[in-house]
Amino acid sequence: MSIKEVIQYLESIAPPQYQESYDNAGLIVGNANWEITGALVCLDSTEEIVEEAIEKGCNLIVAHHPIVFKGLKRFNGKNYIERTVIKAIKADIAIYAIHTNLDNMYHNGVNAMIAKRLGLKKTSLLAPKSLLKKLFVFVPVKYIEKVRSNLFEVGAGHTDAKNVSYTGIGAGTKNVIGEAVAKLELSFPSNIQHKITFLLDNKLSKCINSYDIMGIENNLATVGSGMIGKLPTAMTNLQFLSFLKEKMNATCIKHTELLGKKIKKVAVCGGSGGFLLSHAIRQQADIFITADYKYHEFFDADKQIIIADIGHYESEQFTNELLYGVLKQKFRNFATQITEHNTNPVQYFF
Repeated sequence: MSIKEVIQYLESIAPPQYQESYDNAGLIVGNANWEITGALVCLDSTEEIVEEAIEKGCNLIVAHHPIVFKGLKRFNGKNYIERTVIKAIKADIAIYAIHTNLDNMYHNGVNAMIAKRLGLKKTSLLAPKSLLKKLFVFVPVKYIEKVRSNLFEVGAGHTDAKNVSYTGIGAGTKNVIGEAVAKLELSFPSNIQHKITFLLDNKLSKCINSYDIMGIENNLATVGSGMIGKLPTAMTNLQFLSFLKEKMNATCIKHTELLGKKIKKVAVCGGSGGFLLSHAIRQQADIFITADYKYHEFFDADKQIIIADIGHYESEQFTNELLYGVLKQKFRNFATQITEHNTNPVQYFF
């Protein structure tokens, strides 16, 4: 089977249209049509990871973090990014990143993994994605399937479910007499509107009569940032910090002033989640667990909540288990392995 088939499955779990605008998820190195020999799952792509893939006979690396975020103008090995990419290309190893699109998933997402390890119940997204839009396309019946399939490919119809559309049949006054016209209705996240309009105005322009786009107020219940839930039993501040350190294999925890109130409601965000603090406070979480907090940002807790910074790697390390599990369950005809390397660039001295 091809690498493309693996990518298609991963993108059915975490559709690429839900990655953030700054991100670079997707196939970064390699050819999707290569036959897959094995997959190596990791948090970060490094030279050591590529070497490990070579040793284990894996020609696909599935990483959480993209090895390339910005455009590179030269590949001469002057830094670890260039050296990693060069090494992968020379060894015919593909590198695929599944980053903020996986962060934004309620099911099989990064934050769901954290919530599971902490035993949180009654979970929901901390900040559901909003600004859905509705597309109405008026299409001669003979072009319905062509238009529908092309729209599905760019992400229309992907909301809480995949590839959903509704069709009504009527007669268009501007059409040839007797020719039936379909009105296709599809919802889509607003961040892909440019892809949809480009498709309709160019590739599909001769297949449609007209189209309309309107805003709707619904949130996506299964797509968004962070997660919030409740512990089965409330804990004291110190009990919970010890519990958190153990469950997340954290070397240390940076936190704001302990407020004395027992911890029951917990908000989490893997990676750099400081932008969600107001959401955690608004939903009356007792503690907000994330990473990458700067000194002055800790003041924003303002005695309303406890902020616990457990470290970027520590908050996302179990994403390896998540990706291994979904690939292992789906594919039996090639080996999926978790890296043996700890790629955390942050070291601690005690």
